Amino acid sequence: MRVVFTKGPGTSYDIAVHRETGAALAPRNGPGGHPYLPHDLVHFLVEAEAGIRLGVYGRLAAGDNGLFWPADPAERNKAARRRRSKRTTPSPQAHADMARSEELAAIAVPVWEIRRGHTKTLPAYVRADEVPPVVDHIVARFDAYADRWHALPVGGSLELSW
Repeated sequence: MRVVFTKGPGTSYDIAVHRETGAALAPRNGPGGHPYLPHDLVHFLVEAEAGIRLGVYGRLAAGDNGLFWPADPAERNKAARRRRSKRTTPSPQAHADMARSEELAAIAVPVWEIRRGHTKTLPAYVRADEVPPVVDHIVARFDAYADRWHALPVGGSLELSW
């Protein structure tokens, strides 16, 4: 699966997913918010580095639509009907993987910001003596992409493979 992050003005961006399994997906806007580490890129890197199989990207690669809609309007209508008729809950493992992705992202971003000198203190919910070892690997992945993202012009893209 290929995931393309395209920079918009300010901290906005678009994300497109090109996959082998499941319906073709329409691109969508990302929530933005960070000039170096877009939210969805953070989750991609966290999930890849931590080996999270049923987070956002693992589920997309397996054919789940996640927060995306099918590109084909007919498929989009079918997906909307399925969502309305079947309010399915994720498996316990998928729920745990999503929670782990959120937890690691919430820790790794402020740790990266401290190490890069973007801030001086960790938020109260992050205790330096309790940071999981995988966060060092995640922060290294952030370093590999943050400056590239920040340097992109509006309309420029980063493409990653899952």
